[in-house]
Amino acid sequence: MIENKLVKMTNVDDRAGSSRHAGPSPRNHAMQNGNTSHRQQYEVGQKVTCLMSFDGQPRQAEILERKNDRGSYSYYVHYLEQDKRLDEWVTPDKLSPASLTPRYIARADTLPDLLSPTGDPMKVTRRFKRKLEENNHVTDDHGGDHGHEKEHHGHKVKTIQVVEFGRFEMDTWYYSPYPEPYSSQHKLYICEYTLKYFRKKKTLIRHLAKLDLRHPPGDEIYRSPPPPLGQPNYVGGAVTSPPISVFEVDGKKAKVYCQNLCLLSKLFLDHKTLYYDVDPFLFYVMCERDEAGYHMVGYFSKEKQCMEEYNLACILTLPCYQRRGYGKFLIAFAYELSRREGRVGTPERPLSDLGLVSFRSYWTKVLLEHLRSVKGDVSIKEVSDATMIRGQDIVDTLTTLGMIKYWKGTHLIHGDPKVAQDHLSKLPVQVTIDVDPTCLHWQPMLAAPSRKRP
Repeated sequence: MIENKLVKMTNVDDRAGSSRHAGPSPRNHAMQNGNTSHRQQYEVGQKVTCLMSFDGQPRQAEILERKNDRGSYSYYVHYLEQDKRLDEWVTPDKLSPASLTPRYIARADTLPDLLSPTGDPMKVTRRFKRKLEENNHVTDDHGGDHGHEKEHHGHKVKTIQVVEFGRFEMDTWYYSPYPEPYSSQHKLYICEYTLKYFRKKKTLIRHLAKLDLRHPPGDEIYRSPPPPLGQPNYVGGAVTSPPISVFEVDGKKAKVYCQNLCLLSKLFLDHKTLYYDVDPFLFYVMCERDEAGYHMVGYFSKEKQCMEEYNLACILTLPCYQRRGYGKFLIAFAYELSRREGRVGTPERPLSDLGLVSFRSYWTKVLLEHLRSVKGDVSIKEVSDATMIRGQDIVDTLTTLGMIKYWKGTHLIHGDPKVAQDHLSKLPVQVTIDVDPTCLHWQPMLAAPSRKRP
């Protein structure tokens, strides 16, 4: 797995010994070839060559915004044919006119070989590009809520660059419509218990000193089981360290908290459009718990009453808590709620790039684990009833594995335990946290239907 992440995270307790912005050295030869002057000014909308912070390569970019700070300009650039989360503010020494450095510009279909000692570019095949996107959460910038963004700010400029959340500091990925004067801040301080946001660290500290509530404002409906007797350090199955809890938060009863949750999640989700009309939704907030309280790691939302098969509207694991199995746990939790409701489920579209990868992985593993105990042909409905996965999602997933056949006008699954086990053995090893149904204390909620998306 490629180790270079697209989000920089720092434990704020450990910053003294390291630089937060350490990274690859600029490729000076690219800029020298253009004979670039640091005093040269560039215009909004101009195409340039820019040294990308992620990989140190010169790439084609467009200037979306610029600002003058005491006579020195900085520029906000979007890298052409790259995801918007790579947009960044850069200084003039990273830029040169686009026409001056053609021989050194990295093509859109090449990326540095981060595993090579030389870092030389390599050709990105479609298969490799798909794998790289899954590992680094990158997708092509197609679709999305462009019109909605323009409604807010007229261009795609990410205003808040950094958030401090609990003991972590995270670079943001996308624009989020925080109100002024907060939206113009380079860095926001966010309380991990209430999700209130502050411009200054000292204001957050005063807020925490007065705070009694150290968990989400809802009902704790799930608490991971303790380790077996005599094995205090055991971790596996549904047993985790630290232990986890899930709270059900009603958007109508805890409106401010849920609105703040939506604003926070928009910093890391591109396809999110609703921030303030949270009344029709329930939010399932996952936390790590310790002596200090309940530390939010992620959430998913769902409508209180949905006339379609959606069991999930939005889902997010905060970047500082990714790669720990929490995303898959949230997905499994949503399907366990569907099981309690007695109906199959599917996530509402569009899914984020990371969400799509996570769901595909979840569906593949759950279906294969079920099919390795099935012999002979079985209907889509039978598998759907057993797994609570929607029929079309089953067809899409198993078609890619060659396990679907079409006979007399209907799709059938060819059950072969050996084939299912072979596919399972090829899946990448990932951290998995099981949902223990005996630890879930929850009953379905009835309410009036709604069709807005949080």
